[in-house]
Amino acid sequence: MTGEIIKAEKKRSIHRAFRAAFPRTIPIFAGFWFLGLTYGIYMNVSGFSFIYPMLMSVTIFAGSMEFVAVNLLLGAFSPLQAFAMALMINARHLFYGISMLEKYRGHGWKSFYLIFGMCDESFSINYTADIPQEVDKGWFMFFVTLLNHFYWFFGATLGGLFGSFIHFNTEGLDFVLTAMFVVIFMEQWLKEKNHTRALLGLALSVICLIAFGADSFIIPAMLAVLGVLTLIRRPLETRLGADAQKGGGQT
Repeated sequence: MTGEIIKAEKKRSIHRAFRAAFPRTIPIFAGFWFLGLTYGIYMNVSGFSFIYPMLMSVTIFAGSMEFVAVNLLLGAFSPLQAFAMALMINARHLFYGISMLEKYRGHGWKSFYLIFGMCDESFSINYTADIPQEVDKGWFMFFVTLLNHFYWFFGATLGGLFGSFIHFNTEGLDFVLTAMFVVIFMEQWLKEKNHTRALLGLALSVICLIAFGADSFIIPAMLAVLGVLTLIRRPLETRLGADAQKGGGQT
């Protein structure tokens, strides 16, 4: 009887985590579905069966790299070039991984999938989400990652299947994700009282954009943000702690 109660409670815990995670991923669905559809159509137009975008969306799960992989598949066989290209495009995930070390630790087998399935959008939600106390954090982050993975897989497979029947201009669809990140940034801005980190990130990104150009500024910007925040970490934490105590005293 006790075993059945434990199983029932575990199922309820999983259901609570899913219900908490799903609404957070709805904006991601809009972006991933359109971009995944575009990617599937692009693969179809390039002469590939829907099997390619379907399997690549499951195993690679890196949107930018999957678009680039089309040209790599059509070009001469060069594994070293492919490795260097993948590392350059996805190097930002090194910084994501460092930021999520504590959050992803201690969740058993789910930690392996969380590491594999971490994309920009899953990182943004799992890092900034204010998860209710009654919701299991491991399952919450798992469902955020799984749902985002499924959205991309669904769009890419659908685009690959029906790409030959759909004829429209897909230019500009990639702006969907840009708009989504603006919304995520604004939510984070409204949630935090101290905007030092956000302003530093914006300022350093603009400087790197001017210095390195739109195609090469992301990695230098992340390095700059990491370096500056590391240097000012202690005084910033002291200031944030003082602000928190001040706010608590006022309430």
